[in-house]
This record gives sequence, C-alpha cells and structure tokens, in this order.
Amino acid sequence: MDTTASYNNVITYCKDLFLKKTKDYGTAWRIMRPSSITDQLYIKAQRIRTLEIKKVSKVGEGILDEYVAIVNYCVIAIMQLEIPEEDGENLDFDRVDQLYTEKVNETRDLMLAKNHDYGEAWRDMRISSLTDLILMKLHRVKQIEDNQGQTLVSEGLKANYQDMLNYAVFALIKSGLAQ
Repeated sequence: MDTTASYNNVITYCKDLFLKKTKDYGTAWRIMRPSSITDQLYIKAQRIRTLEIKKVSKVGEGILDEYVAIVNYCVIAIMQLEIPEEDGENLDFDRVDQLYTEKVNETRDLMLAKNHDYGEAWRDMRISSLTDLILMKLHRVKQIEDNQGQTLVSEGLKANYQDMLNYAVFALIKSGLAQ
C-alpha cells in the first residue's frame, strides 16, 4: 500500500474515534490551554516509551491506543492554536469534523513534501525512534511555550505538532494499523 493510502487509512481510524468522542463529550478539550495539551501529549509519549521498555501494560491500553491519542491530541493542539478563544468552548459537531479534516490534510501535505525530500526514510526507522522523536519535539514545544511562543530561527508550535502527528501516523502504519 502506498504512503498516502496508508496515511489516509490511519487517519480514518483516528478521526472516527475522535468524532465518536466528540459525540460523547462535546468539545470539552476547548478548555485546555496549549501547555496542557503539550503535557497530555508528553504523558502519552512517555507511556509509549515505558511500554516499549517494560513490554507489559498493567492498565489494558496498549501502544497503538497511545499513538492514536497522540494523533488526535496533535489535531486538537493545532485547532486550539487557530480557533479564536471568543468562539467559546462548545463548537458545532460539523465544524469540528471540517476542522479535523482541514488540519489533517494540511499535515498530510506537509508529510508528502518532506517524504519527497527525505525519500521515505521513516520506513527504515524503528518505531522506538519515532517515539523518541515525538518526545524530543515535545521538549522543544515546552521550550517554545516557556519562551511565550517566540523563536529566533526555529519552527513554531504548529510545525512541531504537525511533525509529531506525522511521526505517530508513521508508527501506526509500521504497526499494521493501516492495513
């Protein structure tokens, strides 16, 4: 299966779960500040790393569930960066559906451009390396947040969230979720 088809299959799975949770919980995530979303992403990525090392989960959810959560929290983070606070906490379901698709399509297009330049190097990487890259990006995001969003020469928050989203999709593809 080619990269775009595999990517789209993973996103279909993640989006389906996201929209079901939106039906259950509404847009409760709107209350979260960007730093809280970053911390939630950190918890998910750190749990993946711990499970990769220990090889045992005592709470039932496995590594794939956590990568799916990373995809969806990255989409939330990107939406939060762009949705004005005055839009309130409760967003219309159809708007959320549209925004999710919009943000994922932008991120997929970025992946395709980078994939062209890097020659799909991710296919030869270990999944654990993708986990480490996500954790590294999270440390970068925390630093950018600590600097009130200011960077001198580095990419901003959105680009880092997009990279993490793409790394999580790659991990899910390599884990067989795209089949």
